[in-house]
Amino acid sequence: MQADKHATSRQILALALPTFGQLIAEPTFILIDTAIVGHIGDAALAGLSIGSTIILTAVGLCIFLAYSTTAQVAHLLGAGKRREGLQAGIDGLWLALGIGLILGIALFATAEPLCRALGGQGEVLHQATMYTRAIVLGAPGMLLVYAANGIFRGLQKVRITLIAAISGAVLNTVLEVIFVIMLGWGITGSGAATLIAQWYMGIFLVIPAILWARADGASLRPRWAGIAAAGGDGIPLFIRTLAIRTAMVVTVASAARMGTSVLAGFQAVNSTWNFAMNMLDSVGIAGQALAATALGAGNRPKARTLTKATGRMGALTGTTIGFGFAIIGVFAGHFFSPTPHIQLLVAVGMVTMGIFFPLQGWMMAIDGILIGARDYRYLAVTCTLTALVYIALLTPLAGYAESQVVSDIARTILLWAAFNVILMGGRGLFNGLRIRGDDWMG
Repeated sequence: MQADKHATSRQILALALPTFGQLIAEPTFILIDTAIVGHIGDAALAGLSIGSTIILTAVGLCIFLAYSTTAQVAHLLGAGKRREGLQAGIDGLWLALGIGLILGIALFATAEPLCRALGGQGEVLHQATMYTRAIVLGAPGMLLVYAANGIFRGLQKVRITLIAAISGAVLNTVLEVIFVIMLGWGITGSGAATLIAQWYMGIFLVIPAILWARADGASLRPRWAGIAAAGGDGIPLFIRTLAIRTAMVVTVASAARMGTSVLAGFQAVNSTWNFAMNMLDSVGIAGQALAATALGAGNRPKARTLTKATGRMGALTGTTIGFGFAIIGVFAGHFFSPTPHIQLLVAVGMVTMGIFFPLQGWMMAIDGILIGARDYRYLAVTCTLTALVYIALLTPLAGYAESQVVSDIARTILLWAAFNVILMGGRGLFNGLRIRGDDWMG
């Protein structure tokens, strides 16, 4: 029994570690852009902040392309239908290309009003618009990466996705230096470098996916029924993601109501947390692929074993990261602000968040299991319900903190505690209730 537990844990880790490397690709691109553009000027850096917010939000809402493709491919693979699984993967690639083209063209055409809506004015608006128009043309490439990642995760061959992420980051860095510093293209050169890196990664992953699909007899032509089915699977996952992101926007707005200092501290904690969450998400994605394969094979006992193992791994990972997050948080404020008060708020926020990381790790792990089981509608409904309850409670809570709570430290603790107890705790509660029964296994 103990040997089986260790074997299952090794399976999860073998998928989770390369997946983490792939998950941080897009944030890494933005980080590289920030480091290079920061040397151009303040207006360019402010413009980058606006443009990167637009692209990260738009692309982030399409993460369902990776999740739904992973579950579909893994289910069919587990059922011994490899050709059908790869065919579903090809359908996912066509869907990603179609959405990416529409998204890229739409964002290019509306770049200026979008940047203005996010507060861009004067030179900042000009810089933000140029960056957005350059980088959004890489959206089809990035969405192809999502869908291709779904194929390789479903096949449990994720090392190639890590290679794509690392080589893409290296290419992006080299091109940034050439375009921005050597050729003097400014912020447009930064966006162009990321654009090329995104298309490179997409092509790098699509070519072997196509070769494997052809070798197993799958058709490469667009099948409208298959594309429609892939899109149908993606709708509830899109709703789930939209609900979570809406809750995050309300959290930012609530921090802003609590004062400039609280918002500044919140931004530092939130950006660090977003990076750390990729580690937790990688465990959930590993469990997703393994559970989907087990359920595709009709092996419910194996799926339950994987659920328990993935949950334990998620909680353990969350505990480890949370401890490190809290310890680093005590000193991290110095990297984000020279102001002692902001440094203190960053420390308070990171310690508060660190306490809840075990809960987040377990919740994200079970989230991955339910996605692997294709329990999409349940996740869409419960995430939306949780987000609505959170927003309904946080709005008056923020108003109370704004008028009645004087201490910025108390406001910071209140904000992050509400986020974790209501939003993350609510999602964890619904996930825990679901896996107690058998309905989620189809």
